[in-house]
Amino acid sequence: PRVNPPATPNRPGGAGAHRWVDSEAHFDDVLAELADQPALALDTEFHRERTYFPQLALMQLAWGDNVALIDPLAVDVTRLAPVLTGPGVVVLHAADQDLEVLELSVGSVPARMFDTQVAAGFLGMSSPSLQVLCERFVGVRLAKGERMTDWLARPLGDRQCQYAAADVEHLLTVRSLEVEQLEERGRLQWAHDEIEVRRARARAVRDPAEAWTRIKEARQLKGQARSIAIEVAAWRDRRAAEVDQPVRFVLPDLAVVTIAQRAPTTARQLRDLRGLDGRHTSPDAVEGLLAAVEAGKSRTPEAPNGAPTPELDRDLRPAVTLVSAWVAQLGRDLEIDPGLLATRADVEAFLRGDDDARLGSGWRADLVGGPIGDLVSGRAALAFEGKGRLVLEDRPGT
Repeated sequence: PRVNPPATPNRPGGAGAHRWVDSEAHFDDVLAELADQPALALDTEFHRERTYFPQLALMQLAWGDNVALIDPLAVDVTRLAPVLTGPGVVVLHAADQDLEVLELSVGSVPARMFDTQVAAGFLGMSSPSLQVLCERFVGVRLAKGERMTDWLARPLGDRQCQYAAADVEHLLTVRSLEVEQLEERGRLQWAHDEIEVRRARARAVRDPAEAWTRIKEARQLKGQARSIAIEVAAWRDRRAAEVDQPVRFVLPDLAVVTIAQRAPTTARQLRDLRGLDGRHTSPDAVEGLLAAVEAGKSRTPEAPNGAPTPELDRDLRPAVTLVSAWVAQLGRDLEIDPGLLATRADVEAFLRGDDDARLGSGWRADLVGGPIGDLVSGRAALAFEGKGRLVLEDRPGT
């Protein structure tokens, strides 16, 4: 029996028009149509509130005048892999989480990708929502009402399906208009390069040894406490993946930091710590945590990648704040999201002379790295020019 309302017939240009695809036969038809498409819009709805891995609940596809809602509870979405790895461009918005979902559910990510949010950053917009882009480029206001829907529930109602369809209905048009404006400004290749970096990064396996860096308080720890935090956070991440639960269900952030600071050696000491209760201290969890503490104690304090991170020269530290302010203004002047020009970490890496510093190569070197080099070498200076505006000026004779 059908578990969702009948598919809405496609009407070219009709708002919310879509097909509901919940059989392999219907999915065959969609895949056949997608095989020779030059561009495909894609979005996913998923849940991970109670799991470690995201659960794909719905996949939305758009091409030409067509929109299809694919029910992953009823069809084998791994069959989409040849389309994703084919010659067509897959267009997404804010793609990072969608890429993770695709990697897990389909087994691949797009070979050629365009992210409308990243592209918008090169047009002066800072991480805009899809709604903002649709209003700006298409003149369409997207509804928000179904954002908190349980997408794993069946059947989904008409309003929910229309909401989901709208997430891809205008993406190809937005992409086309963004490409046009990026070409006019000579920034299309910049956008492609940044999107490719993010596409490639999506395939990287999440390293439990880096889990501690996602805990703000843990990043502030030093010495043995940091070493223990690294081991405890890694144990938590592995455990969460094993039982497919969010890391906070396995152990709260507060507990990771408290364990790192107190370094308990017995089950009793562990259970008495702040932030832990019976949910977090089952016998096997206690055993794993105490082993992580011991591993942390015997670990040589080090940076997360196993090598000490060189500290920035003391004389250059004041330059970081000053340069960051200049980068923010440069972004406004050039109408580029400053986060795409250079983050504070980018500035520090460049000033340290890191081999892989993003400001040392490509368009960023010309636009940002070169001027920063002139500034710290004394060949240029920053000055205020009316209304607090920063100006980078050459220093004659230096």
